[in-house]
Amino acid sequence: MHVSRLVTIGDSFTEGYGDVVAGSDAVRGWADLAAVGLATSQGASIEYANLAVRGRKLGPILDEQLEAAIALRPSHLSINGGGNDILRPRVTIGWVSGRLEDAVHRILDAGIVPVMVSGANPSQVMAGGAVMLRRGDALRDAVRGWADALDVPFVDNWADATLREGRFWTDDRLHLNAAGHARVATTFLRALGHEAPAAWADLVPVTTAEGRRDAAYYRDHVLPWIGRRLTGRSSGDTVSARRPTLEPVLPAVE
Repeated sequence: MHVSRLVTIGDSFTEGYGDVVAGSDAVRGWADLAAVGLATSQGASIEYANLAVRGRKLGPILDEQLEAAIALRPSHLSINGGGNDILRPRVTIGWVSGRLEDAVHRILDAGIVPVMVSGANPSQVMAGGAVMLRRGDALRDAVRGWADALDVPFVDNWADATLREGRFWTDDRLHLNAAGHARVATTFLRALGHEAPAAWADLVPVTTAEGRRDAAYYRDHVLPWIGRRLTGRSSGDTVSARRPTLEPVLPAVE
């Protein structure tokens, strides 16, 4: 599948949170890697924009990012969302799936190829993993049903059993590290009929979620997350899209 203009929307997963560029505070992530992979595989530059913002629930993703992404007139629009919704105490899987399906129809109506991307599955490493697994399985099954019916590419990271291992996650146990993002980018490329550059195998994580969920984990990650929920704050309150316009991405140099 040829891709000339790629736009991605979503939350921290698509923004690239957890994959920090060495020597800086900038993030990279699977979408950036996939853009380079597409250019490399096709032997020509592509245009790429990333409108994703960390902490966003599905409603704000669609309200703030979808029409802006469509206005860029991409050839392909990658959409992911709902991960922050299913972390909340009350959520209706049918509502999340329905909003995603409506968004995909909107993308199709605009003459753009939608690419559904499921989030990775943190249930083996995070606190409260059983609830996350149950809800995530239900959402994945619902999305798979209508994505197949619409013949929409579906990048199913949730079903990737290897990606559940601690070595692919940061120490907050909710976000992928560099190795995790590289694996998602590889899955994304393969879903569109492309292979990843061999150099991605050399990416190593800075931190992992291997080991015990000890007191430091709850102090540094779980309690601050609960605090934000109780006060109505989000990690993305002061963050904006880091690549809001289409910019050229060149093939990787061998």
